[in-house]
Amino acid sequence: MGREPEMEEARENGGVGGSVLPLASLISPTGNEPYMVQWSMNNLIKTQRKVYFSQVQISELEGKIIGLYFAANWYPKCEAFTPALTAAYHQLKEHGAGFEVIFVSCDENRPSFERFHRAMPWPAVPFGDIGCKKRLSERFQVEGIPRLVVLAPNGEVVQPDAVELVHRYGDRAFPFTSARVAELEADEQRKFASQTLEKIFSVNGKDYVNGSQEQVPISSLVGKTVGLYFSAHRCAPCIKFTAKLAAIYSNLKGKAEDFEIIYIPMDKEEDGYLRSCSDMPWLALPYDDGASSGALARYFDVREIPTLVVVGPDGKTVTREGRNLVNLYFDMAFPFTDEQIRLLQEMEDEDAKGYPPSLRHTGHRHELSIVSDKSGGGPYICCECDEQGLGWAYQCIACGYEIHLRCGRDMEGRAE
Repeated sequence: MGREPEMEEARENGGVGGSVLPLASLISPTGNEPYMVQWSMNNLIKTQRKVYFSQVQISELEGKIIGLYFAANWYPKCEAFTPALTAAYHQLKEHGAGFEVIFVSCDENRPSFERFHRAMPWPAVPFGDIGCKKRLSERFQVEGIPRLVVLAPNGEVVQPDAVELVHRYGDRAFPFTSARVAELEADEQRKFASQTLEKIFSVNGKDYVNGSQEQVPISSLVGKTVGLYFSAHRCAPCIKFTAKLAAIYSNLKGKAEDFEIIYIPMDKEEDGYLRSCSDMPWLALPYDDGASSGALARYFDVREIPTLVVVGPDGKTVTREGRNLVNLYFDMAFPFTDEQIRLLQEMEDEDAKGYPPSLRHTGHRHELSIVSDKSGGGPYICCECDEQGLGWAYQCIACGYEIHLRCGRDMEGRAE
């Protein structure tokens, strides 16, 4: 009975009305396997008194599949994933699926918890119930967020982390079993194998995209390399990349390359979409409140913007890493195929032979040594020009400062 005041306080002061769900104790499962959970849902979620959440008794969780959602207001990936989970949750509720989510907060203070939970349609462990949150985190070995642990009605773990599944499949991932995942993956492989440009854009029920003055039939783009540009107005990284992509687009058009870009709007409002279109010299998917864009984002597993997905002349996906390739190789990345990228990497390897093994750069006090992806190099952001790099670089072993080889030409002196 010692925890009753805390439960009462959580209900009265939690800032979420009656939607806070107290989880008071965890019963340790038998055995040592971390995911072989043998206890019932009633043992996982129980209280010392009659408690309600969202005007539903705790006992009504029995028979449902439960998702324990570990997240925090301060972490961008949680902010990004919560809307995806919310959309899937509403769809499942509309279809009468036996599914509930319980928010297990990793926030640092109560106001942050309340602010984050206010946007969620599901119950939460009271912020003050630190013991319960700790036991849940330890029991399911939560070391990173966001994390969505899916439990069967008998308490057995169905998925130790369903975040990826919700991102990729939305509500279709339910009930999150291995059999359902295998079915979705097989269906996905079939779709990609038979993918054509027309099929990609069949999601919006239209056979055209918008040009600057007229509608452009999708059929007129068949046989070209097409970039699908997922972006949005007022997105700082998008604004920066759009300018670079526009310059590359202009260069490729000047060379009469069979290349086109279609803007896939991730804007929440049509005004933002129209403003974005005014800044872009390429085609655009018609705006429909995000329905078509959302379907395409799920199909290509787009997690962040800007993203550039490249589709080849045969209608098959060439790469989802178009943004990275543009940042690395500019217009030389065209047509973005593995063969072209391999050729560029070989050229880089040959070019690197002409650079000194070490140097001192005006932007850093330590000596920089040349590295490749085979000798300590990897993906990085150049500290000189703030652009992406991969593999070859001048690197400070002491503090991790890295610059492009080309940026290393501006130097004070060469190490002996």
